[in-house]
Amino acid sequence: MPYPHAAENDVIVRVHAAGFTPGELDWPATWTDRAGRDRTPSVPGHELSGVVVELGYGTTGLSVGQRVFGLTDWARNGTLAEYTAVEARNLAPLPADVDHTVAAALPISGLTAWQGLFDHGRLTAGQTVLIHGATGGVGSIAVQLAREAGARVIGTGRGSRRDEVLALGADAFIDLQTESLEDAGEADLVLDVIGGDILDRSAGLVRAGGTLVTIVMPPKVQPRDGRLEPFVGAVRPLAEAPAAFAPGERTTGKTIIRVTED
Repeated sequence: MPYPHAAENDVIVRVHAAGFTPGELDWPATWTDRAGRDRTPSVPGHELSGVVVELGYGTTGLSVGQRVFGLTDWARNGTLAEYTAVEARNLAPLPADVDHTVAAALPISGLTAWQGLFDHGRLTAGQTVLIHGATGGVGSIAVQLAREAGARVIGTGRGSRRDEVLALGADAFIDLQTESLEDAGEADLVLDVIGGDILDRSAGLVRAGGTLVTIVMPPKVQPRDGRLEPFVGAVRPLAEAPAAFAPGERTTGKTIIRVTED
């Protein structure tokens, strides 16, 4: 591919290491721009770590020669190339003691784990979280983040990798091939990266008022609802609504006006 053009607010990065998602070749955005126009040939891969070699017009916050890592825009050419154009806002400074190969493995998995645990799962210290695929790209980071946040962490995966998960900070591990998932007990949050039967069974492990987060598919089985049960008292038709406001009207529980008969 030719050397890329630095648009306004872009930088050109000399790529030292790049990551990719195996399924991205099947995603429409890999082959089209935001307007849906064809942009083949296309460069896949959207995680990178490298060094800034050029600044576009108006670009601030970064400098030539700076080590950076980040996530590129999906509607543009990606990172599996020697040079790539990236919006400066999508990059972060890379500390000198972090290897480019390690940094390139972080953006998608790290953001997915963070958003699943904290943005959607609202995980807090003292809660219990069940993390499926705890040795995978997302799961392994999620275990560490959850532990750092002060949560009790239960990881699942293959038994041969039990020691790895415990070394990451998990309090317990369940081998999905030989042990019962239900032995995990109730969790305030389940983070699923597997889907299918594991996802469906996980819904039953979510504590009342808890959260099930999955990155695979919409769950077929929903976690049970919260703890509150409203006490319904009198149920009256719409025609009796004026009478329900009578000063002497007293009922036990909440009076409900049925507007439409089921």
